[in-house]
Amino acid sequence: MFDAITIKMDNKPIYDIIFDSTFDMLSKVICDLDISDRRICIITDSNVEQYHLDDVVSVVKRSCNNVYSFVFEAGEPRKNLSTIEKMYSFLIENHFDRKDVLFALGGGVVGDMTGFLAATYLRGIRFVQIPTSLLAMVDSSIGGKTGVDFNGYKNMVGAFHMPSYVCINPAVLNTLPEREFISGFAEIIKHSIIKDKEYFEYLKKYSEAALNKDYEVLTSIIYKSCLIKKSVVEEDPAEKGIRAILNFGHTIGHAIEKFSDFELLHGECVSLGSICALYISMKRGLISPEEYNSACDLFAAYKLPVTLNSISHFDIDAIINITKNDKKSDNNTIKFILTEHIGNAFADKSVSDMEMAEAISSIIVIGGSNE
Repeated sequence: MFDAITIKMDNKPIYDIIFDSTFDMLSKVICDLDISDRRICIITDSNVEQYHLDDVVSVVKRSCNNVYSFVFEAGEPRKNLSTIEKMYSFLIENHFDRKDVLFALGGGVVGDMTGFLAATYLRGIRFVQIPTSLLAMVDSSIGGKTGVDFNGYKNMVGAFHMPSYVCINPAVLNTLPEREFISGFAEIIKHSIIKDKEYFEYLKKYSEAALNKDYEVLTSIIYKSCLIKKSVVEEDPAEKGIRAILNFGHTIGHAIEKFSDFELLHGECVSLGSICALYISMKRGLISPEEYNSACDLFAAYKLPVTLNSISHFDIDAIINITKNDKKSDNNTIKFILTEHIGNAFADKSVSDMEMAEAISSIIVIGGSNE
């Protein structure tokens, strides 16, 4: 059994991350939040619906009679204001008020959208995160960052809105498509690179068990990543300082994601973006070639891509230009996250276009395919 992790702000408890191998923990959530007589809307997508919605509704109905669900078509292209408008209409038509609660059942797209919906509907209502993807469990469900994409740019419209609970059931990962499961390890490896060398070594040692979904190993990894995310979020809840290190691999990664028209998964792009950030760190003498190769090998050990299909110099320029429109850009200056040795990341505003171009070139395989 894994103890609850309490997220604090100004040393005051804000919400708990709880763990269980079933959804039965939701009965405790409803009791703790005192919402048995309120309306609950479970928001999910068409993929998660077929595996988990009935189970969650069944558990929630044991404690609450007013249970609704809203299902939208799965996929990053639906993460926009048009979908949010449909959600607003559904809540209004069903008379949801400020004391009612939303449950986000799904991966990062569902969690981000439900959080944004909760932040903006009636100027803010409560919501509960029930992540069903590995990536959402270790990253997007924690910390209160919500948002939607706008014109293809990731999370350009959003708000900070903390959940009331995060409920993690690692058993649901057995229904996650293999590619999406593997994608989540990019954020996990990122956590070790930016914050914890010992965790980096642990991930190396237990890669096979983690990929085989050994429950204890996998839950331990999720738990450790949640602790790392907690430590950063508590120190910088509004992302004005150290929290920026969580964007390691995301500057170029987000640009590759948009350039690929979202054909590559977020974690796959974070893996590629991380390799680029590690390359720049190595070229600047911040990490050794051995550390660079060890990190690349770890991404590869978790079956994440470390190379990109052959693209032209014009494509590299296009990817770099996309980074200028990233939400992390500051007055046209990119806040790039580099690392000084494994476990010690920092923000830097001096990374040049030439350095980014060289880093992107380093992951390109001429005439090859992604590996």
